[in-house]
Amino acid sequence: MMLFFTGVAHAMGSKGAGGGGGGIEVLVLPLLFFGIFYLLVFRPQQKQAKKQREFLQNLKIGDRVVTSGGIHGEVKGLTETTVTLEIAPKIPVKVTRSAVTGRSQDAAVPEAKPVKE
Repeated sequence: MMLFFTGVAHAMGSKGAGGGGGGIEVLVLPLLFFGIFYLLVFRPQQKQAKKQREFLQNLKIGDRVVTSGGIHGEVKGLTETTVTLEIAPKIPVKVTRSAVTGRSQDAAVPEAKPVKE
């Protein structure tokens, strides 16, 4: 029985037919996986981050935006790090610039005026 295991161990260590891949073959599969991972995960994430940075740089007074907390408002003031939003008539709120996540979906729709009965 001991001879069997010795023979198997010797066969596994040999560089014979399919015994042990050395050199560049060992690196091909991990590099291939990294390349696919980069194309499917990192690259789209970098594009999205660049798009968000450009959006924040191009904010201007009058834009209707939404924050990461779900607050919708109109930009009334801008500094390097903060944005002042008017969330209701004469109710300004200061938020960190990075908290603004995008344009408000109701940006194209004018505000409805209350109907008097």
